[in-house]
Amino acid sequence: MIIIEKQYISNIPLLHIVKEEKKEKALPLVFFIHGFTSAKEHNLHFAYLLAEKGMRVVLPEALYHGEREEQLTQEELAPRFWEIVTNEIKELEVLKNHFEQENLIEKGRIGAAGTSMGGIVTLGALTQYEWITTAVSLMGSPAYVEFFDQQLAFMREKKIELPFTEGQIEQQRDKLKRFDLSLQPDKLKMRPLLFWHGKQDGTVPFALTRRFYESIIPLYEARPGLLHFIEDERAGHKVSREGLLKTVEWFDAHL
Repeated sequence: MIIIEKQYISNIPLLHIVKEEKKEKALPLVFFIHGFTSAKEHNLHFAYLLAEKGMRVVLPEALYHGEREEQLTQEELAPRFWEIVTNEIKELEVLKNHFEQENLIEKGRIGAAGTSMGGIVTLGALTQYEWITTAVSLMGSPAYVEFFDQQLAFMREKKIELPFTEGQIEQQRDKLKRFDLSLQPDKLKMRPLLFWHGKQDGTVPFALTRRFYESIIPLYEARPGLLHFIEDERAGHKVSREGLLKTVEWFDAHL
């Protein structure tokens, strides 16, 4: 039987999904991160299928989301997007350390995945943590700085008032460089990486992600099977069932 446990680790709410009979055993661990304005419970279908394959799955709650929401409107939440992303990257290490100390991770086999903002977090986390051994980005973007600039241009075009000075905007842009995988692709070190992205995505630009993927193909020349991009011609900003199943297959094969 697969169980779902609600836990709090260092005040971070999460759902812990695992086969009951394997709960106390060291298992491959997958962190699955939800999207912007979503919540941890919304990815239980991914967690269930991964747990069926014998993995331990952790669905963390991002700052200002779900149980951690602070009654902010979407307009108030939007300017905090990158704060949420970088905070989530930091909290992944807190969670990883907990499960490591409890001896619940099998031989350092740790995967990270996420949808939309969660995919962005995943790709940024690869720049910080060598302990992530396998990753899946669903509608994510590795190009933090370029995406930040696009968001800024959109908000200015729509005359949305920004709660930041020009100096603060430059500081934020500069801070994002250390998490921007497109600026440091060598940090991938040929770790297994799967992308899924809908070509009609109007939220996270398909073109930025596809361009990055094509640029890193030479880095995987020795083992091309460790890098894959699934391009869905018809999909917008929503993961298809194929994306779900391919994610599970990827972790089953590489984690």
